[in-house]
Amino acid sequence: MAMSKLPPSPTLEDLRAEIDRIDAAMHGLLIERGAIIDRLISVKRTQDSGSAFRPAREAAMMRRLVERHHGILPLDTVESIWRVIIATFTHVQAPYSVHADLTAGEPAMRDSARFHFGFTVPFIPHMGAEGVIAAIAASKGDLGLVPAMAVAGAGAWWTALEDANAPKIIARLPFVERPDHPASLPVFAISRPAADAISKEVEVHSVRVSGWSAAASRAISPLAEAVAVPDGAFDGAALLISVPQDRTLADILDALVKSGASVRSTALVGSHATRYTVESARPVTAAR
Repeated sequence: MAMSKLPPSPTLEDLRAEIDRIDAAMHGLLIERGAIIDRLISVKRTQDSGSAFRPAREAAMMRRLVERHHGILPLDTVESIWRVIIATFTHVQAPYSVHADLTAGEPAMRDSARFHFGFTVPFIPHMGAEGVIAAIAASKGDLGLVPAMAVAGAGAWWTALEDANAPKIIARLPFVERPDHPASLPVFAISRPAADAISKEVEVHSVRVSGWSAAASRAISPLAEAVAVPDGAFDGAALLISVPQDRTLADILDALVKSGASVRSTALVGSHATRYTVESARPVTAAR
């Protein structure tokens, strides 16, 4: 009985032709996506309505991306490609600039801005969060980036978001966190998105207290993330508290009072999606 011949192995030229075919298909899909965005502009009239940001949708898209990713292509590369696609098509819908506070270090902030928004979106540097917030407040639909951590001498910049008509925190970057992330600087994104487009998984509150102490800090640290800076006399402090889904602001305030602090005021200054954490290529947990 004659043995059947095995199919010939693909040549180098064959494999390169396959790569060219896939590249052309990906380009064609991007052009098709652009055509849909063009129709979206006509339907939603986003060019006339300000910000086109959809923080909740973007966070969901990035989570799905991580969950379905596999193979040899690094997650960093895939995440960056998708972030640039999302940010660029958002810019096509409603042109915007990214205003960034450089006080935590210019290289780290530029890396974060370029990783998440690419090079098409204009980058405007500021030396201080106050300048970023003022620029966002005066704009039609720009985005601001400020460090999501205490920076020496920065002050309680978030109090400028307390007014009902002020811009608000809409996202925390990076969307997908891991120890070796190439744009790992924790950043809050500030803008004026449509009310129905924001994610409310984590609420962010400005809280002013008297009697701030190490005991008060220890009391709330298991419950929520907080940034604290001195605020006035009587051991006062201004806090930026990120309240996760499994807690309430009342829980945090109760812990503060029990620790000996007095709550002077509170104000909701934004919200964002729950931080999504991975160790390498596969998701392991959702962090607060």
